[in-house]
Amino acid sequence: MTVVTMLVLAAAAAAYLVRLVRGPGLSERVIALDGLIVVGISAVAVHAMSTGQGAFLPVLVVITLVGFVATAAAARFIERTDGVDQRPGDAR
Repeated sequence: MTVVTMLVLAAAAAAYLVRLVRGPGLSERVIALDGLIVVGISAVAVHAMSTGQGAFLPVLVVITLVGFVATAAAARFIERTDGVDQRPGDAR
C-alpha cells in the first residue's frame, strides 16, 4: 500500500511540476509550489508511518508553517503587482 501511495504522490508532484513550468501566471506558479510542498510533506508522513519512526514529524510541522507563511507572502506580493508576470525586457 505504501508503494501505491508513493506512486500517486509522485504523479501529483509531476502534475504540479508541469503547472510550475507552464503556468500562465504567477498565481498558478505559487499554487504549484504550495502543492509541491504538500506532496513532499505527505511523502515524508507516509514514510514515517510505514517505518514507525516519528523523528521527522516535528520537521513536518515546521515545513508546513514555512509553506503557509510563504504562500501568504506570495499572495500579498501578487496582490500588489496585480498578478502580472513581468519578464525582463517587457515594457508595461
